[in-house]
Amino acid sequence: MSATSEHVKEDPDSAKWIECDVLILGSGLSGSIMGSILARQGANVALIDAGQHPRFAVGESQNPQLVEWLNILAVRYDVPEIKHMLDIKAISQHMGPHHGRKQSFGFVSHRPNQEPDPREATMFVIPKMLTEAVHLYRQDTDSYYLNVAAKYGCTLRQNWFATDLDFDDDGVTVTGRNGEVFRAKYLIDASGFRSPLAEKFDLREKPSRLKHHARSLFTHYIGVKPYDDVCNYPKDLLPPAESPFHGGTLHHVIERGWFWIIPFDNYKDSKNPLCSVGLTLDERLYPKPTDMTPDEEFQHYLDMYPAVKRQFAGAKRVREWVSTDRIQYSSKQTVGDRWCLMSHASGFIDPLYSRGLSNTFEVVDALAWRILDALKSNEFKAEDFEYVERLEQGLLDYNDKIVNSSYIAFKHFRLWNAVFRVWACFTTPATMRQIMARQNFELDGDDRHFKDMEKAPYTGLWWPDSTAFKTLLDLTAETCEKYEAGEIDGDKAADIVFQAINDCESVNTPFGWKGPEDLRFFRATTPTMMKFMWWANTQGPDEIRDLGRAFLKGMIKQGTKGRKVA
Repeated sequence: MSATSEHVKEDPDSAKWIECDVLILGSGLSGSIMGSILARQGANVALIDAGQHPRFAVGESQNPQLVEWLNILAVRYDVPEIKHMLDIKAISQHMGPHHGRKQSFGFVSHRPNQEPDPREATMFVIPKMLTEAVHLYRQDTDSYYLNVAAKYGCTLRQNWFATDLDFDDDGVTVTGRNGEVFRAKYLIDASGFRSPLAEKFDLREKPSRLKHHARSLFTHYIGVKPYDDVCNYPKDLLPPAESPFHGGTLHHVIERGWFWIIPFDNYKDSKNPLCSVGLTLDERLYPKPTDMTPDEEFQHYLDMYPAVKRQFAGAKRVREWVSTDRIQYSSKQTVGDRWCLMSHASGFIDPLYSRGLSNTFEVVDALAWRILDALKSNEFKAEDFEYVERLEQGLLDYNDKIVNSSYIAFKHFRLWNAVFRVWACFTTPATMRQIMARQNFELDGDDRHFKDMEKAPYTGLWWPDSTAFKTLLDLTAETCEKYEAGEIDGDKAADIVFQAINDCESVNTPFGWKGPEDLRFFRATTPTMMKFMWWANTQGPDEIRDLGRAFLKGMIKQGTKGRKVA
């Protein structure tokens, strides 16, 4: 590998010619962190972008698996700055007091022109014993990690427009509008939907295979009120005082759509009064209007849902709307000889469940070590990156299943309650699996702990080792599609999914996932987590027992190591 310095020479036509190992198109969060990782490990990286920082970006809400993927990337590739996004205290210390906390995923069901039924709300509180999560103020995070990439030696270009990509057996030549030319051994396209690489090789599926449909409009507001203050629920039907709606990401669910409310002011030390606001709708049911501005359209939907409207009383928009057509897209191929369409350049589903960045950084982890190995051997064959292709396609397809099922279920609360439990109940073991691999790596430094994670049978599923989970998810998707087709009614569909949850041995009982339907707020306190660990180690099926014992063993070893160091 080359040293992390800019190699400049003159080409035969005397244009400026810059050589590098890896060129990354797109300096958003994924591009900058990938650049930091590769450069930290000795690669010569160029990171170029058609825009500039600071700038607005979506992908503002973390989930538990994202936090742990960031933790893994920090320790596996020795980039400690990645840990600065692991919790609200760390991000506030290193990037400023402009971010929010994310205690929970909250969901409230609404019907047009009615007050919501307080009993039709659900919440999953992220277990603090495992991880914490953050609402990311992306203009700050993305600028910060661009600077981290520069610190580790990346060559940066902003407002740099690529006009031509030319691949040959030895690499890729990227020509800019300004006449500057980069020559790289490998190209990563982290640019998003308008991918130059996807356009060059005609990689988009037309039509997309994805079943889910939605369009979106989103912006930032100031003065959005906490839902807890305006919902007018009886006290005994509110979430626990320790976990209010305003403490996390709030989803106002409507038929085949949802509003998101992502506050940046819900942490005690935050100085940021803004709130991320969006509305995502199935464009087949809600076609994009041609006779309304985004302001008028948003107000139209606020007028339909009185409790949501109360949150916006006196609130003001602070930036222009982004209003999209259908946001789902997919690609026929995501890796090739000397190139990769990374994550959102390859496909996208929906902001629901905050899986975008989690999926992205799982791909970053899988791609980074393969590129580093390829730079050592100077072999960049597509077959050596085959796992990355399977991972990206699998992440997209499994996310499509759960999101499409959710949109179908939104209008029928019992069915939606069941689908919500299917999504949430495997989040904890999926995160434990990641923590276990990281703990073992921190104990012995053996990279096989991470590589062994790639041997799971269901690549792209958020708990990819679990046959029980895959079976439950498949049945849920099949049942929701039968309901959508009118083959069964909503109550029958809900009965089927609830029964499947109760019959699934790998669904844990201490959290209450198999509890009565009117159990709606799931908060795993430390005592609950201890009960879960006891259940996992003594009563769970083999796949849970193996995970629980390995996780507990790792925790004990970590504690022993800590005492020895002390």
